[in-house]
Amino acid sequence: MTVGHYESNFDGIGVRVGIVQARFNERVGQGLLAACLAELARLGVMKEDILHVTVPGALEVPLALQKMAATHQFDALIALGAVIRGETYHFELVSNESGAGVSRVSLDFGIPIANAILTTENDEQAEARMQEKGIDAARVAVEMANLALALEELAEATEDIDYEVD
Repeated sequence: MTVGHYESNFDGIGVRVGIVQARFNERVGQGLLAACLAELARLGVMKEDILHVTVPGALEVPLALQKMAATHQFDALIALGAVIRGETYHFELVSNESGAGVSRVSLDFGIPIANAILTTENDEQAEARMQEKGIDAARVAVEMANLALALEELAEATEDIDYEVD
C-alpha cells in the first residue's frame, strides 16, 4: 500500500454553508459574522449558497445546527458566538455544553462544523479575537467541506472494487 496525500482545498465555489449565530454578546457576534462572510466570499462561496440564522445564545446553537444538518442541504456549518466569563459557574456550563453539542451534531450527521464560539475572560479578549476567528471559521468550513467530499468520493470508488478473498 502506498501512502497518499490530500492537499488542502480552500475553493469555496459550489460549497453550501449554514451559519448559526448566537445573539448574546451581539457586538462580538456581528464582528465574527462580518469577518466570516467576507472570507467566505473571498474563497468563492456564493451568497446564495449561504444561510444565516440567529439564536438567543450559545446553548441554542447546537439545536439550530442539528436542524440544519438534518436537511442535508449544506456541505459545512459554522457556529458563531461569544461566551464571556462572568462571576458565576454559568460560564463553564455554557462553554462546555455548547462545545459538546456542536461536536455531537458534527459527528452524528457526519458534517463539518467550524466552531467559532469564543470563550474568553473578558470583552477585550473577545473583541481582539473576533476578526481572526471569523476568518478562521470560514476557512475551516470550506477546507473541511472539500475534504469530506473527497473522502466520500474515495469511499464510493472503493465500494466498486471487487476484492478476492483467499
